[in-house]
Amino acid sequence: MTLVLWHYLLLVVLGVICGVINVMAGGGSNIILPAMMMMGFPPQVANATNRIGIILQSIIGVRGFYRAGKLPTHDLSGILAPTIIGGICGSIIAAFAPHDLIKPLLLGTMLAMAGIMLFVPSVVMPPPGTVPLTVKESGARAWFWLWLGGVYGGFVQAGVGFVLITAIAGCLRYDIVRSSALKLACTLFFTLPALVIFVARGQVEWLPGIVLAAGNMIGAHYGVRLAVKIQPKTLKWVMFLMTLVAVVAAFLKK
Repeated sequence: MTLVLWHYLLLVVLGVICGVINVMAGGGSNIILPAMMMMGFPPQVANATNRIGIILQSIIGVRGFYRAGKLPTHDLSGILAPTIIGGICGSIIAAFAPHDLIKPLLLGTMLAMAGIMLFVPSVVMPPPGTVPLTVKESGARAWFWLWLGGVYGGFVQAGVGFVLITAIAGCLRYDIVRSSALKLACTLFFTLPALVIFVARGQVEWLPGIVLAAGNMIGAHYGVRLAVKIQPKTLKWVMFLMTLVAVVAAFLKK
């Protein structure tokens, strides 16, 4: 497909904005995907091409949180295993499934996440001093929800940050900042095999994807700085507002 100069400039700007959003809360792909489709990308190609930026912004975000001492690593392999398996399952579904499945799934997920944050805020904000659990200690419940987050992320990506933060904070009782850091680690590792599947299906446009990724990386760098400095309650409201934006985006998406 052919893009003009302003398309590439727009991709960079949107990439920066969504890089910040994705690191701090989630839902940036709800902005990127409709914009790419308006530029002429088929839905499956937009969904696949967006994964280049997701991977690179996740690398920047994980590195930033690790340097700030906000990335727990003692149970990282236990957290990653179910999300990687789920991501592979979800990306296979996305590579072959009709696009009509995306809108109801996205809208339903975002409504559920908004309801949890509004009516059961303790799920994403454990009380101060709460000792986190390992996946083994939490048992099948944590494994299932992390796997389901991976399936969702592999399938549609948009809004997966909310799903993973809810799973990590709700099941493993990490605070919201560390949950955001672990969310990025999960996103990085389940998106890698997803991108391989999309490349094999010929659904990735590399040049627009790399341009978008450059913006994502810049946004992720500054998003980490904001996330580690902002108050947890403020970050919770950022997440809630972004969830509402995601609900509207999912509702309006054609």
